[in-house]
Amino acid sequence: MERIHARAENMVVIGGCIFVIVSVLTGFSMAGGHMHSLFHPSEVVTIGGAALGGLIIMSPTKVLKDLAKGMVQLVKGSPFNKAMYMDLFRVLNGLGRIIRRDGLLALESHISTPKDSAVFQAAPKILGNHHVSEFICSSLALIVDGRAEAAQLHGLMEEEIKVLEREHHAASNALAKVADALPGFGIVAAVLGIVVTMGEIGGPVEEIGHKVGAALVGTFLGILLSYGFFAPMAARMEVLGELELVFFRVIAGAVVSVSEGASPNDVISRACRSIGTECRPTQAELAAIYSEK
Repeated sequence: MERIHARAENMVVIGGCIFVIVSVLTGFSMAGGHMHSLFHPSEVVTIGGAALGGLIIMSPTKVLKDLAKGMVQLVKGSPFNKAMYMDLFRVLNGLGRIIRRDGLLALESHISTPKDSAVFQAAPKILGNHHVSEFICSSLALIVDGRAEAAQLHGLMEEEIKVLEREHHAASNALAKVADALPGFGIVAAVLGIVVTMGEIGGPVEEIGHKVGAALVGTFLGILLSYGFFAPMAARMEVLGELELVFFRVIAGAVVSVSEGASPNDVISRACRSIGTECRPTQAELAAIYSEK
């Protein structure tokens, strides 16, 4: 089921891109247009190169790396799905049982080296995500070390989440600004095409028409890439970032519940209230987690 869901996520983005292209080209053909008249690599080089250059100029290296990761994630879909939440609850249930049986100090060996912990090994999705496992362990370490009360604990974790939020916004904002700039770059390509046309103004009418058409294709590509691809991708990146923030805030709420002495079942029950309906486990699924040893 998980693989089917991942493939469906892949097809959402890929299918949407294909739908945009097919719709535009079909309408163009229905109006009597010829596909070969849209093929002008020089326009693609001008617009694409200018957009990439502008992105490099305005974005620090960290933003560029986050943007590259975000673009990959756009196709793969969010890893913070129901299976990820189920693994999170396995970790919370396992650690909660240890606390009730052996006390808070017994967590130290689990959160210091999660790769060697049987609790984390039973939740491969959590263990495989370095940021998530590190956030869980560092937050629980504050409780084990007695360095923060429940109120302080929430504030400290929220500060860390806000840093993550700023990084998400920086990457998606960079992509959104590229989308905003693309129509302008399309105009630049069109103007350059007209300049070339003016140099051939005394030539055959067919040649002049071909060059004017190439110039107009530049404007067309800039607008299409902006509103048909880059702006929707920036919006989707924002949505995926929000899903990650929700996941981290669920962890933060669960850790606060642990610090307040709540039982494992109560910790998980409280956490479920903050989860969207698509990812929220059923009572039967929660019961299966509670019964795990």
